[in-house]
Amino acid sequence: MSRQAPTLEDVAREAGVSRATVSRVVNGVRNVDPAIQDLVRRAIERTGYAPNQAARQLVTRRTTTVALVVSGAGDGPEAGGEDTHGTGEAEADGPAERGPRPDREQIAFATRVFADPFFGRVVGGVVGHLRPRSMHPVLMFAETPETRQEVVTYLRQGGADGALVVSTHPDDPLPALLAEARLPAVLFARPGRPVPLSYVDLAHREGGRLAAEHLLARGCRRIVTVAGPLAVPASQERLAGFRDTLARHGKPFVPVAEGGFTVDSGMAAMTSLIAEHPDADGVFAGNDLMAQGAVQVLRDHGRRVPQDVAVVGFDDSSVAVTCRPRLTTVRQPVEEMAATMSGLLDDHIRGRRAEPTSVIFDPELVVRDSA
Repeated sequence: MSRQAPTLEDVAREAGVSRATVSRVVNGVRNVDPAIQDLVRRAIERTGYAPNQAARQLVTRRTTTVALVVSGAGDGPEAGGEDTHGTGEAEADGPAERGPRPDREQIAFATRVFADPFFGRVVGGVVGHLRPRSMHPVLMFAETPETRQEVVTYLRQGGADGALVVSTHPDDPLPALLAEARLPAVLFARPGRPVPLSYVDLAHREGGRLAAEHLLARGCRRIVTVAGPLAVPASQERLAGFRDTLARHGKPFVPVAEGGFTVDSGMAAMTSLIAEHPDADGVFAGNDLMAQGAVQVLRDHGRRVPQDVAVVGFDDSSVAVTCRPRLTTVRQPVEEMAATMSGLLDDHIRGRRAEPTSVIFDPELVVRDSA
């Protein structure tokens, strides 16, 4: 005879509390003493009780699922061509993709998303926050008007409790659509257009300052910059902080070549800069992938890094430690930022936070071998 599944009553007897108290703990009601919550959770572990998710959703009106949305702009493959962050490899036990079979444009967009370690770090931070709370992310791409509307409809119909949005383009209209629909959402990075949504971001200008001061302290005097896409707020801020710091040290002009947050774009930008400024002795790249491309071009031109040219990247991604020489870089604490983004969304979903807020993280210079 098969053993019956444990019930709320079993947990209540094990914990020595009422069934109503167990129900409040299971459903995440806030007005339960932390000591009682801990007592109930231990009883749940001992009894092996598993809540009926369908019944729980009827009570809480929550799915315990959040949408992790990677969103671009425009209608075609050019959308998202100027990535706001760079994107990366999802972990094997991370979010599951949903939606119809992708066409060529969707495949191209997804390929760009997974081409950079950034997105893998976002996923790690999101999953690390959600999993202990029995919450799960669902990965969605929103690079066209149709797929953006799919996201809004999915949330409106209760497919997920809210959205964590990583925009890959400064003109992304999705944040405004979510705000207009009054759906719970939190953004990774300040949006290109102001919207009443919470977001996390980095003090990018301060990061540019750290890179400039380090190159100057090394004695670099002929410094050039491989900037990220100049339409992107983060790229603008990093470059502005770098330029301002050099100007304060009597260097009013810094040669700049624009890249696209990829290795190839970093190589193209560095090739242009080294042709026009063959005596350059310092390089600041707007992310680690472009820094890696710059290092490769310098090596091809017979320039040693860091003996002849010092190179500083940005992000402190996995590329920084696999590049040779290892990259000195400005660290962006992506995992912590993603976890905080998830916490803000949980607060909005549970009603603990009504007004939008922003959390700005400080960058840190990580010194390795390239500068």
